[in-house]
Amino acid sequence: MSDVFIPHSAVEAEALLDPEYRVEWERTALARAVALRLVIYRADHKLSQRDLAERLGIKQPQVNRLESGDVNPSIDTLARIADRLEIEIALDIRPTGAPSRLIRQRAETTNNIATYTARAATITVAAT
Repeated sequence: MSDVFIPHSAVEAEALLDPEYRVEWERTALARAVALRLVIYRADHKLSQRDLAERLGIKQPQVNRLESGDVNPSIDTLARIADRLEIEIALDIRPTGAPSRLIRQRAETTNNIATYTARAATITVAAT
């Protein structure tokens, strides 16, 4: 599996050169990381979106929105995902350029991690 924040196509790489597209790409980095993890979870467990919604205690359209990767999930939603699916989610927000001290080194070297810069902070998301 590739890192979700690396462009998946030449078209996407070219789009990232557009400053407005790049801002939106960075703004939704968390949403894309969660979306990818949910899709992988569903595939690994052979679940439909409806089945996943039942596990999460939400409605299927909410799962669809989460898997679209267009909207950043709330802290409450992240907590629900972690609890109901037994997935550890680590979120590290730090000043840009500062090293991560909260997320273990092993997490920073897996494919289930994403790092992006938003405003004056670097945000790292890791899921196991």
